[in-house]
Amino acid sequence: MKMVVAVIKPFKLDDVREALSEVGVQGITVTEVKGFGRQKGHTELYRGAEYVVDFLPKMKIEVAVSDDMSDAVVEAITDAARTGKIGDGKIFIYELAQAIRIRTGETDGDAL
Repeated sequence: MKMVVAVIKPFKLDDVREALSEVGVQGITVTEVKGFGRQKGHTELYRGAEYVVDFLPKMKIEVAVSDDMSDAVVEAITDAARTGKIGDGKIFIYELAQAIRIRTGETDGDAL
């Protein structure tokens, strides 16, 4: 099993959710996060005062999938989240040691 974690631009969330649904993903976890990479921050003007926004808003998507689905999930996220501009995001893939469905006690692949 794999845990696929993607950090994307907020306005791409619906596109990514739809793409994941099309490849058979049944559930995702989404968190609003802030951060920066090469995109860095930017300067904004508010009521005549200039201030620096260091951390940019992003969406973090977590998807637990079987090993055979991980490539399709990564491809779906990449295609749906890409704008071609800096700041499109990152995808991280972790080995998932165990998964347990609390309600039924099912484990691993059955719990996904």
